[in-house]
Amino acid sequence: MERATPIPSRRRLLMGAALATVPSALLAGARAEARPQVVDYPSAEWQPASTSNYTPSNRPTAYPLDYVVVHVTQETYADTLSIFRDPRSQVSAHYVVRSSDGHVAQCVREADVAWHAGNWDYNTRSIGIEHEGWVDRPAYFTDALYEQSARLTAAICTTYGIPKDRAHIIGHHEVPGSDHTDPGPLWDWSRYIRLVNFA
Repeated sequence: MERATPIPSRRRLLMGAALATVPSALLAGARAEARPQVVDYPSAEWQPASTSNYTPSNRPTAYPLDYVVVHVTQETYADTLSIFRDPRSQVSAHYVVRSSDGHVAQCVREADVAWHAGNWDYNTRSIGIEHEGWVDRPAYFTDALYEQSARLTAAICTTYGIPKDRAHIIGHHEVPGSDHTDPGPLWDWSRYIRLVNFA
């Protein structure tokens, strides 16, 4: 006597069990959506600033991005991150670059407005990068710091179509109305712009 439907083989049963353990998102193929990345710059570490220290936004839709503003922290790397996490400080930057090895931390998403320039118009239209060190201590301006920061700046400029020149990559002291002196006279602008353009 023949059966109307064949009995599934052991192999077919095992394959079915294996498929049952695969998450449905993987089986959906093109319909599966990727989760948004935490950082905008792939090699950065996420070290979020307090939400009290920046303005949520949707840049470049809400505001065009025209500048990268270069800062020097006048603090250690760790202290800078602590200041950005403190909701009372009312200050932040998008990125902090560590002196010793060029390690990059992202503190504010690029779409959001960090409070770094001391000028609201420039805050809305720029990405701020802090560099660990002091303006009068050139030993903090290491090869690693220059090289990793230049790669970061080059990536930002490429993403938003910002020209890789001194008119658009500026120091904090060049922001209108700023009373800051960073990155200071010991920052090697010629070297930095050259590194940005060859990154």
